[in-house]
Amino acid sequence: MVLGSSFYVIKRGIKLQFNFQNKNVVITGATGGIGKACAQLFAEAGASLILCDRDIKTLQTLETELKNIRLDLSVRCFALDVSSYEAIDYFVEQIRNYYKEVDYVIPCAGIYPVDPIQSLTKERWDSVIAINLTGVFYLIQGLVPLLSEHSAIVNLSSMAAHRGAFYNSHYSASKGGIISLTKSLARELGPRTRVNVVSPGIIATKMIDNIPDDRQNQSKADSMLKRLGKAEEVASVIAFLCSDAASFITAENIHVNGGLYVA
Repeated sequence: MVLGSSFYVIKRGIKLQFNFQNKNVVITGATGGIGKACAQLFAEAGASLILCDRDIKTLQTLETELKNIRLDLSVRCFALDVSSYEAIDYFVEQIRNYYKEVDYVIPCAGIYPVDPIQSLTKERWDSVIAINLTGVFYLIQGLVPLLSEHSAIVNLSSMAAHRGAFYNSHYSASKGGIISLTKSLARELGPRTRVNVVSPGIIATKMIDNIPDDRQNQSKADSMLKRLGKAEEVASVIAFLCSDAASFITAENIHVNGGLYVA
């Protein structure tokens, strides 16, 4: 609902105040769990959405859902393979045709395959690094000329980057790279653009389907909050980092894991 000039997004009985009116946000992996939650929250808070994912039909379904949330929503959907430099370059060229500037960039596209090190192939390693790390760099690099004054980038890392993960050395390495990339970009793009990173723990999305039930249950037991996280609980932190409330925060990593890992 709208109260004065601010949007109040009600989630789980919590009132979150964000105002993203007249702001353009790029979200990759927009049909995934966290990406979709970000799209919903930013739509509710007044932003104009630039949504990307591999499957344009799934994106169009999401667009319909989002317009039921906000009838005056401005949204454009783009099929994008973030592992392809050429595809990213073409996407950025299209964005230049439609928008004078971009305010927020939220790269959510990512994969989480299970591969023991002895059976991990070069093709799989290259694919994970290309999607989870290299594609993030090329996307941000392409969008830098469009970033507005007081813009923000929020990258997605993982708890796995900090403590490692069974059979996910490629994933952990890619997400560790995201943390280092974030710190470097924060130095290079400031003061015009703030760059932060969020490290989710185990979040109840399709991405964790590869994690056996016994490991999920053990993670719940080990967590201080005794449950898995929700995608919208990550999205709300991302929105905070984009908002004026976080105007003096950059180069930071925020853990969202319910106390499963303590830095």
